[in-house]
Amino acid sequence: MSSAQHTPPQRQEPDVKESGLKKVVAASMAGTVVEWYEFFLYAAAATLVFASVFFPNAESELDAIIAGFLTYAVGFVARPIGGIVFGHFGDKYGRKQLLQVSIILVGASTFLMGCLPTFDLVGYWAPGMLVVLRFIQGFAVGGEWGGAVLLVAEHSPSKSRGFWASWPQSAVPMGNLLATGVLFGLSAVLDDAAFLGWGWRVAFWLSAVIVIIGYYIRTKVSDAPIFLDAQKEVVEGAKGYGVVEVFKRYPRGVFTAMGLRFAENILYYLVVTFSITYLSTEVGEDRTKILLLLLVAHALHFCAVPIVGRYSDRFGRKPVYLAGAVLGATWGFFAFPMMDTGNDFIILAAVTIGLMFHALMYAGQPAIMAEMFPTRMRYSGVSLGYQVTSIVAGSLAPIIAATLLRDYGSSTPVAIYLLLACCVTIVAVLALRETRGISLLDVDEADARATAELLAGRTK
Repeated sequence: MSSAQHTPPQRQEPDVKESGLKKVVAASMAGTVVEWYEFFLYAAAATLVFASVFFPNAESELDAIIAGFLTYAVGFVARPIGGIVFGHFGDKYGRKQLLQVSIILVGASTFLMGCLPTFDLVGYWAPGMLVVLRFIQGFAVGGEWGGAVLLVAEHSPSKSRGFWASWPQSAVPMGNLLATGVLFGLSAVLDDAAFLGWGWRVAFWLSAVIVIIGYYIRTKVSDAPIFLDAQKEVVEGAKGYGVVEVFKRYPRGVFTAMGLRFAENILYYLVVTFSITYLSTEVGEDRTKILLLLLVAHALHFCAVPIVGRYSDRFGRKPVYLAGAVLGATWGFFAFPMMDTGNDFIILAAVTIGLMFHALMYAGQPAIMAEMFPTRMRYSGVSLGYQVTSIVAGSLAPIIAATLLRDYGSSTPVAIYLLLACCVTIVAVLALRETRGISLLDVDEADARATAELLAGRTK
């Protein structure tokens, strides 16, 4: 079989007007805000509510919180499974269709969480059902990220891909902002008995409204031309796709993506999840004040992400990411002592600084990972690199941190844990090839040449 049969037709860079690109960004962000609202709502509830509602028999408050975090981790275990499944079918059938499925799944599971009976009513069936719904929620979120960022990245011009593709990333702090805001509002107007009795359920039920809005917006966009061209080759059987093909052809890209993700993911969940635990159990801050401080920090994080995305287009993917990893390694050593002061402004500064360090790594991820893989397997590649890491990074970070705090009675081991994680990511950044400004068409053409050479070698 000749190499010409596997050479893709000449394509041109995306010629999308800024208004059209903004529409794609809005569609991507709409669903992502919804899904991360629900995912982070669970994170906050695991600390503030679930410990007493679903795990009332724990020996101590920290033990109950750790049990809540274990159910929280189930969602992270499900995420790579969702990433594999959605990535496989998303590379074949399209980003848009799979994104519509994911938003329905996560919306239904989150709404049902608000309907669960408590441990006092049905015993261990309560946490059991919580785990099942958490798994479904994580499965759907696992398929969400890759499709959302690729919908934007594949529509974006090469010179500004970092900026445009960072907007779906800013939807994550926006979702967290909404979740924190809803919980703050409920906890502010309700006493503890009402909040723990039924108030927290309202936050989960509200997801139904924003799911409908997000789903509708996503029906108004289409997949990028570069994907539609690659899709024809996949459907016709001329090119392979999916997880096996990614590992076979681009193992370096997958493992580099995992390394990039490692410290970023751990830092984020220490800042936004474990900080709630630390402030409530060690510093003695009340729930409403903690949520208010996080509300402000998430708003600042939302603003920072697209700014950093613009910097990654100007200065390169590597230097910006490396700065985030190096600075992130220092956060635990000064942030927890800042929290220990009990001063609201100093606590807010500690959390905000952590999120700024995080933004330096997080904003450029969609562009970096999209530029690692050809279109025919891009959904599978970015989903693997992003989601599999979550099992050993974000899912375990609050559990490991809470356990270290319980066993050593000090935040220093937590800071060392973050430092070691950042060392892993620094190595991954140094191994990364700079791809700022690269055309995705060039990535596809390089893949086509490599495929042709591989096939030619097999036929000799």
